Amino acid sequence: MPASPIRKLSPFAAQAKKEGKKVYHLNIGQPDIATPEGMLNAVKNIDFNVWAYTESEGTLAYRTKLAEYYNKIGYNITSEDILVTVGGSEAITIAMQTCIDEGDEIIIPEPFYANYNGFACMSNVVVKPILSFIETGFALPPIADFEKVITAKTRGIMICNPNNPTGYLYSKEELLALKELCLKHDLFLFCDEAYREFCYDGQEFSSPMHLDGIEENVIVIDTVSKRYSACGARLGCLITKNKAVIKSALKFAQARLCAGQIEQIAGAAAVDTPDSYFEAVNKEYTLRRNTLVSRLNGIDGVFCPNPGGAFYVVAKLPIDDADAFCQWILEKFDHEGATVMMAPATGFYSTPGSGKQEVRMAYVINIDDLNKAMDCLTVALQQYPGRTL
Repeated sequence: MPASPIRKLSPFAAQAKKEGKKVYHLNIGQPDIATPEGMLNAVKNIDFNVWAYTESEGTLAYRTKLAEYYNKIGYNITSEDILVTVGGSEAITIAMQTCIDEGDEIIIPEPFYANYNGFACMSNVVVKPILSFIETGFALPPIADFEKVITAKTRGIMICNPNNPTGYLYSKEELLALKELCLKHDLFLFCDEAYREFCYDGQEFSSPMHLDGIEENVIVIDTVSKRYSACGARLGCLITKNKAVIKSALKFAQARLCAGQIEQIAGAAAVDTPDSYFEAVNKEYTLRRNTLVSRLNGIDGVFCPNPGGAFYVVAKLPIDDADAFCQWILEKFDHEGATVMMAPATGFYSTPGSGKQEVRMAYVINIDDLNKAMDCLTVALQQYPGRTL
């Protein structure tokens, strides 16, 4: 079971804090944005006498509200197409265990969300990575690259859109290309849409749920964690129009009994969050993204593409080893009593040796702290013994 590159340096961050250092956390996607008031009020106003089990597939009330949300964005589904899960993480695990047999393969463009490796390990699924590159902003690799790794054991392709860790926003044209590939080889197309609401510069989000003719192949994964800044709620869902998948996935859901009752009450209320909330959040994240990308590209030897969505960047630094650097900056460095915690990008790749000079940063802290973090990074790169340029 692989260690999380997002959390594995936590002991060094904890020690830095014990030593009196201020640590700017850019390592994890924990937004500082306030959770919608309606969601919090739903929890505060709960009135029941028994904190009971709910249906394994999720309460009808919550699934009905979810269908309302998804149909507003053109998914054309019913409550029967939704399986409520304990976070997006469980949705991914159930999807893998439902659709992919032991020893079979799933193709994932890399870098990818590090825990996909963990979920695959738990499910005895083999990840077949395909490299995307920072020079192209981590765009979808050519379809020919997918064709090269498809075997008799290939069961699906997984993408995250907008992407974690890169922030890349897949276009409708790229999704259409994946559609044709999946239909040609009868593969599932798993799409992790946790960051759907975070698209910038007027770019539109596209989902395989918007495409005709691939309904039986599409499995969408979602969560309230990022959309409503409610990571601790641990509430997600699996969405598909494939009735056989829903029927089989329900067996896994029944085995773990149910998702939380309170979380689903809050999740149902969250669907009524006004558009003004997302507009304000989008404006704030756009400003943070612009600030971070500008500051990074202003540092000698650093390159960072400008992402179209989510709230992450992957930057290439003039360093010999990202793992060593991310530990060193916590353990050995401070600037005016502060330092920075980042996630080494090596943990987001499966291909050995990839990402050695790259780090992922989450712009989930305020602009002032973001600038101070970049001040720290600028000085750290000047002092780091393993600098390469």
